[in-house]
Amino acid sequence: MLDTFIERIRTAHENASPLIIQGGGSKTFYGSADEGEVLSTRKLTGVIDYQPKELVLTARAGTPLAEVEALLAEQNQMLAFEPPHFGGPATLGGSIAAGLSGPRRPYAGAARDFVLGVRMIDGTGQPLRFGGQVIKNVAGYDVSRLMVGALGTLGLLTEVSLKVLPKPAAETTLQFELDEAAVILKMNQWAGQPLPLSATSWHAGMLTVRLSGAASAVQAAQAKLGGEALNDAPAFWQRLRDQATPFFDKRPLWRLAVKPTTPPLKLGDAQWIEWGGAVRWLASDRPATTLREAAKAAGGHATLFRGDTPPDGAFTPLAPALLTLHRNLKQRFDPRGIFNHGRLVPDF
Repeated sequence: MLDTFIERIRTAHENASPLIIQGGGSKTFYGSADEGEVLSTRKLTGVIDYQPKELVLTARAGTPLAEVEALLAEQNQMLAFEPPHFGGPATLGGSIAAGLSGPRRPYAGAARDFVLGVRMIDGTGQPLRFGGQVIKNVAGYDVSRLMVGALGTLGLLTEVSLKVLPKPAAETTLQFELDEAAVILKMNQWAGQPLPLSATSWHAGMLTVRLSGAASAVQAAQAKLGGEALNDAPAFWQRLRDQATPFFDKRPLWRLAVKPTTPPLKLGDAQWIEWGGAVRWLASDRPATTLREAAKAAGGHATLFRGDTPPDGAFTPLAPALLTLHRNLKQRFDPRGIFNHGRLVPDF
């Protein structure tokens, strides 16, 4: 199977023919437009190794994310970074390449925190392996995690090894009616307390908080915080994870990553706040420069998540030193720029 991919990539390298790496296609909207023929990973399927007692799973990149999660659920385990499916046939490799995490991310860690190792094919058609299948396996630069969020611009992921975690013994979700200023203050106050927080969400005056952990800890936190229990909590968090609500259908949709303590941005646009205040989703027609300057002033950056890409790309333009680093990495892994050209940075 891999020989077919290697041969096609080597031919594309020789001819400088661009390729679009694609799994289930659930995240084709993310990033700038790329160009070339589709190189599908859908045939690279199957769980290669799963050791529940070791909390480690290895699977091929084209394995459906739903299949991986179902297997873990049989052992009462999970992908703690809650990768979004976006309502499509998401794959494991696509989730890692996009580097996106769901509601649990601030409390459990990001996608890159759970990657132990990868196998990949670089832009010359050379098979490479980085990391391994144990948690303490990294000496020097951790190249495997470099692939997380690279959007396939450095190579074709063929296999991924991940750390998994047990599901919480107990979970409950509470709701509170609060305005934006009050909710930012409240979320930051709670973040500094020994509470079993595992997700926060605020939209249209309603704060929703998930508590996860030992039953005694969850019960004690619920008694302390008060609020109203949400009956369909799993469905609520799944909809938020996959952006399956009318708010996220709006265009353009911007994702501002800022300091959690950032006060209301007062941009006058519809918004949804996640991650304890660290992510502000905005449905806004304002110029990209306005939103990026607002995010920069708040210690962060702005990404066009859905909508027509600005001339300088969906992501905040890199500083010269970082751009040079990205160029050097691209040159090393994909010297002729055949993979997902323009997806991450407009000119390569």
